[in-house]
Amino acid sequence: MNRLRIVMAMLLSSIPVLAQAETAFERLLQAEVAKIPARVGLYVKHLGTGEIASIRSDEIFSSQSTRKIPIMVLAFQSADQGTLDLDERVQVRRSDFRTGTGVLQYHDPGTLLTVRDLITQMIITSDNTATHLVIEKLGGRDRVNQWLADNRYVTRTTWGNVEVARNTFSMLGAAFANATDEEITALEFLRTNNPQFDRYTGLFTGAKQALVDAVKSNSAKLADSVWNRNPDDEAYWTGRTSPREIGNFLEAIGQGTAVSAKRSLEMKNILLRQQLGKRRISHFLDVPVAHKTGDGATVANDVGLVYARLAPIVISFFAMAITGPYAETEDQIGRISKMIVDYFDGARSK
Repeated sequence: MNRLRIVMAMLLSSIPVLAQAETAFERLLQAEVAKIPARVGLYVKHLGTGEIASIRSDEIFSSQSTRKIPIMVLAFQSADQGTLDLDERVQVRRSDFRTGTGVLQYHDPGTLLTVRDLITQMIITSDNTATHLVIEKLGGRDRVNQWLADNRYVTRTTWGNVEVARNTFSMLGAAFANATDEEITALEFLRTNNPQFDRYTGLFTGAKQALVDAVKSNSAKLADSVWNRNPDDEAYWTGRTSPREIGNFLEAIGQGTAVSAKRSLEMKNILLRQQLGKRRISHFLDVPVAHKTGDGATVANDVGLVYARLAPIVISFFAMAITGPYAETEDQIGRISKMIVDYFDGARSK
């Protein structure tokens, strides 16, 4: 049994003890969480005292890009075991580009990046191209999910951007099922009016032109399908997890027990460079936050280690099926995070 599995088993073994009466702090959090028009899950742990607060922390949520934390852990575990070279340079080809978040899709094909660079971009800009390449270096999505299953995690990385887009395009006909990943990526650029489609026009000659015509003539239908999805339909989730489990991953990273101490420190430093989610956990805080976001049309997740004055605090915050203003949900995540830090740190440090 590897070190991370042992540590996570120890963390999970405490769950039955937590099935107790709701604390006053949890009631206070619940009152604030109730102001968010969404299904919310929250897991909080003070790494100094061990005190925990949770709200629906063991329910399954759409992970969105928070799933990239376990992928990062597996990558650094593989580096520790000598099966992954973080210094290896990988060429980013046009066929590797993925839509959604990230900056690599806007680079010219042929860029050479180290595996460590790809992991960094996967986290700090939530780069989907980098994520695809990291997963490939780890042996593919099935290999990642097998590692998660072997360690009895509920987290899964279920779909990538290509599969979600293919599911959407399938309403236009069976021809999309046989399109290559590169063609689906190109058509998603086309659907979203992204000029990056121009670099793919050479793919759609002859009979393939019909795919382009179908997307163009059904743009309103496709848009309605995207915006009117049932948020509970896992066919359109890129991953699934629970707030507590991601919190346990973060605790293992924060305590230096996820993998070797050296690799755990590397992961913390990557999380500290986060470029996204400034309106969420870190919004109203004046202390460092090492975190990872997960976004969707009606999903606003943020999970991280808050380096408060007395001790680090794990905050794992999930909000899905949002029905109100998205930015207000982000702000409320920030306000609740400040309340958490003030509870553990503010009054006690005076």
